[in-house]
Amino acid sequence: MKAFVFAFVIAAVVCAALTPLVRRLAFRMGAVSVPGGRHVHKRTIPRLGGIAICLAFFAPMVGLLFVQSSSVAMVFRAQSVRAIGLFVGGGALCLLGVLDDTRRVRALYKLYAHLAVAVLAFACGFRIDVIRLPIFGDLSMGIFSLPVTVLWIVGIINAINLIDGLDGLAGGVVFFAALTNFIVAYLSGSIMVALIMASTLGAVLGFLCYNFNPARIFMGDSGSYFLGFILATTSLLGSMQPASTAVSLLVPILALGVPIFDTLFAMVRRFLERRPIFSPDRGHLHHRLLDMGITHRRAVLILYGISVIFTMAAIGVSLGKSWQAGLAMLIASAVLVGLVRFAGYFEYLHLVRRQKARLRTRDAELLRALMPELVRMFSDVSTEENVWEVLQSVMKRADLVAVEVIVPPDSKGEPRLSWWKEGVALDSEVVTARYPIGPESAARASLKFSLQTDYGDVSAQSEVLLQIVVDVVAAALTRVGSALAPEVAHEVEPVPRASQTQIEARS
Repeated sequence: MKAFVFAFVIAAVVCAALTPLVRRLAFRMGAVSVPGGRHVHKRTIPRLGGIAICLAFFAPMVGLLFVQSSSVAMVFRAQSVRAIGLFVGGGALCLLGVLDDTRRVRALYKLYAHLAVAVLAFACGFRIDVIRLPIFGDLSMGIFSLPVTVLWIVGIINAINLIDGLDGLAGGVVFFAALTNFIVAYLSGSIMVALIMASTLGAVLGFLCYNFNPARIFMGDSGSYFLGFILATTSLLGSMQPASTAVSLLVPILALGVPIFDTLFAMVRRFLERRPIFSPDRGHLHHRLLDMGITHRRAVLILYGISVIFTMAAIGVSLGKSWQAGLAMLIASAVLVGLVRFAGYFEYLHLVRRQKARLRTRDAELLRALMPELVRMFSDVSTEENVWEVLQSVMKRADLVAVEVIVPPDSKGEPRLSWWKEGVALDSEVVTARYPIGPESAARASLKFSLQTDYGDVSAQSEVLLQIVVDVVAAALTRVGSALAPEVAHEVEPVPRASQTQIEARS
């Protein structure tokens, strides 16, 4: 037990000491999160907090090898392959997060990295070979062990990343999940898992001193990726112990109930709305709480409370007694049903309220205000350059993020306009809408608009108003004789009318 306390204290102290230094580093590197879009903070806040968490996590591991080498070294030596996979995979994901926080990495490349690290973890012994069910017995994965394991690890990594939307939320959720894993591992005698979780608890607690509302630093992708990987892999390692739980994956699923539910609900919602499953929006649980008028801090505390309930349910299931497991499952099911009803019902009420109040998004209101003078603004243009100058002025007044003229690859012309709003970072999360200039069959180019919105997509009102802007631009380009004006359909020559003499002759 002394080793666990030592790991917890050292990790907490190291993280609390390193976080201010990392905060300064983030400002120097420009790794900051700016307000706007889906972000709810009102000032620029540095990221890269995951560096402090990662270093604090490893500090007691190295220290214990010297302080209590007889016990700790034996544990890590006995499971050296798993320890190497855990440390190498976690460090690699932390570095990936640092790169993403500073320079931005394409989502596809990040997915490839997550898959590679998950495969590495599988090769090091973190596997889902059998799922133990209380009624059906052992369910062997067989050849599906690799894809199921990879899906679990990648899913948990991204679930922690998605829940990181409010000050201290992801850190608190991870803290309660790690606490669950620690208690389960301690009761089952899994020393390695308990030691790793004690270090995780200390690192997260030390970071929350700076991350709780009002936050002075964010953990960023470097922290969420690292913590998600540690939780995903150690949850599997703990469930491999025969005495740890009668339902092998149910304990980690319950422990991570909040991020798992939020991720699954977001994917289902986007699928039903016919939007990309991985597109950002403001439909997460924490966004809904804020939309209800709940303060930032209270929203975090409410989700903390839900995490505590799931933690107690997971511990109850891990005890193995039928009545305790049944009661825990009943409580967890009640909370889950309540979350589903809350999320779905509030979304319906919010939509009805917006329709009754005739509420529009901010970008739609700004575009609507420009409509009465839009035609007049383009009426005096005499050259193509004038058209783009006026369009840029319109975009500034509408507070759009960017606008670009897209020409076909085989066209000899170059993009006439590529404008980005000053003060908005190039890596900001924006949504785009693209329209052909003129009828699609006759268009020689198209306009691509970028804007920030709270709803993760261009609203129907903004779609219509932007199309009107494009129509006015198409008319102006045609009037000035631009090469990018839509093609004019060839007029069919009229059939000459028969003369009166010919008509009389036929009759």
